[in-house]
Amino acid sequence: MSNASESTEPSVAPRRPTRAVTVRWGGHAVQIGGGAPVVVQSMTNTDTADPDATAQQVRELWDAGSEIVRVTVNTPDAAAQVAPLRERLDRMNVPVPLVGDFHYNGHKLLTQFPECAQALSKYRINPGNMGAGKHRDDNFAQMIEVACRNDRPVRIGVNWGSLDQILLAQMMDENAKRAQPLGANAVMREALVVSAISNAQRAEELGLSGNAIVLSCKVSHVQDLIAVYRNLSQRCDYPLHLGLTEAGMGSKGIVASTAALAVLLQQGIGDTIRISLTPEPGGDRAREVVVAQEILQTMGLRAFTPMVVSCPGCGRTSSTVFQELAADIQAYLRTQMPVWKTKYPGVETMNVAVMGCVVNGPGESRHADIGISLPGTGEVPSAPVYVDGKRTVTLKGDHIAREFQAIVENYVARRYGHEPVPDLVAEPAARHPGVVARSAG
Repeated sequence: MSNASESTEPSVAPRRPTRAVTVRWGGHAVQIGGGAPVVVQSMTNTDTADPDATAQQVRELWDAGSEIVRVTVNTPDAAAQVAPLRERLDRMNVPVPLVGDFHYNGHKLLTQFPECAQALSKYRINPGNMGAGKHRDDNFAQMIEVACRNDRPVRIGVNWGSLDQILLAQMMDENAKRAQPLGANAVMREALVVSAISNAQRAEELGLSGNAIVLSCKVSHVQDLIAVYRNLSQRCDYPLHLGLTEAGMGSKGIVASTAALAVLLQQGIGDTIRISLTPEPGGDRAREVVVAQEILQTMGLRAFTPMVVSCPGCGRTSSTVFQELAADIQAYLRTQMPVWKTKYPGVETMNVAVMGCVVNGPGESRHADIGISLPGTGEVPSAPVYVDGKRTVTLKGDHIAREFQAIVENYVARRYGHEPVPDLVAEPAARHPGVVARSAG
């Protein structure tokens, strides 16, 4: 028999215990692992050799909520501009830590451009792209030496598209000699895990602190990613960076990333995430930040911005009013968050409902902190507003969207800012034409 005092509420598994890795710039620090909230990060797609364009995109990603931003460092020109990029960001009051993404020549760039090594807060090393044999070992050691000298953490990021071919061939040969050989995919997944852990151990042997290492084993398919990270999480206590390496474009990329990461996060696996979406031509790079935040927020792991609940619509809602209002309110809330997050602590947990008819509208609106139930096709043209579960006012006329936004502003200021804002119900007509007052009881 279960203990009656035990909670029956569904919840995610306890977070996997890990070491804590701190990524900092100046007085701004972000902790990965060690019980810290799951960190959201992203990556620029500008040419790092253009510090103006890159600084602008980093600023946009930071404003959207990216807590760490990675930049490509692939050429001497790019490496030479990392320090000027950092200076621009500091002048823009953007303290986000920058991670340098290195492949093939990172050992050369970090030593030839010491100011680059100092301006970066963390280095991403791909052991599969560092040469072979003694060259590989020497190049890896050189990068770890720079990290130790500058007191910088590293992410050892293994990728199935650039997996150490010598290691993979060796493991394939060993597998072929088994009485019951594993499938090729299973061997590849094991090689990813072995590569990540063995390189982390090698980094510690070279003098890097065990609290300065984050691991990732990225693949492109959902089931492979889940299997690899379950295995990896059982065999080490380094914090883990989650993400499909090439998630794809649009809804496919969002669905694939959500399907994979939600399973792992639900099991307590993962300390920082990046959603690797292929942007639409001319699309907003910050979309991947929003998706990462929404995965964490809808799972109840973190809160970033007030969430809007809205119905999908049906034959009762042939009007597009509720769709437009839901989109406008969601965009308005996200736009306000850069200011609200410091002015109104806790506002990120607010729930707003924008419903399209009387079937579920009143009930969903009551469950939200603040909600509106718009009239469906053929219904009375009025929109009751619910605040903290109570019906307060009814909006009518052509300016419902504007009036509801004003009510939301009023609510935020009163509840989260403790400001002496006049109660909407007390004098609605004077401030909001078209508002019909009702008792709050």
